[in-house]
Amino acid sequence: MLFVVFLAVVAIVVVYAIGLYNGLVKLRESVKQAWANIDVLLAQRHDELPKLVETCKRYMQYEQETLERVMKARASVFQAAGRGDVAAVGAAESSLRAGLGQLFAVVENYPQLKADESFTHLQARITQIEESIADRRELYNAAVNLNNVRVNQFPDVLVAGMFGFKEAGLLEFTEEHKADVDMKALFD
Repeated sequence: MLFVVFLAVVAIVVVYAIGLYNGLVKLRESVKQAWANIDVLLAQRHDELPKLVETCKRYMQYEQETLERVMKARASVFQAAGRGDVAAVGAAESSLRAGLGQLFAVVENYPQLKADESFTHLQARITQIEESIADRRELYNAAVNLNNVRVNQFPDVLVAGMFGFKEAGLLEFTEEHKADVDMKALFD
């Protein structure tokens, strides 16, 4: 009888540990999925920015430095995202957002460019992507928070330690760049 009780307790503990493990796996995969969603949007923006720069080049002959800054920041974001380096993506995103803000501010000096249909379309597309990135960044950070709480919470911490579950990094920007860039406001 004592042996049956012992087996029942061991079975309950094993089932509970399996449940904890599966919950941690689900959270880890949620973080990966949230990052993949951001990565898709970063790739879309990565594809749109050269078109925007080329459109601007036709009008902005004297603003090469601004255009080069945007393209350099774009490359930094893409490289950091490719490595999965969340901290580097945050820093590169800050530079890119600053460069885009400066680019759209400089556009004010080029009324023909502002009236160009390609530019208007690209500006709207990039604005839409920026808003989507902000939304996905929020979802990613929520998934990371859930993961990190569970990885550090007792008794999950025991299972997490045994199977190598780790905390994930939040996607953070500098204080100056936390607010969404309102591209339309730059043209009003």
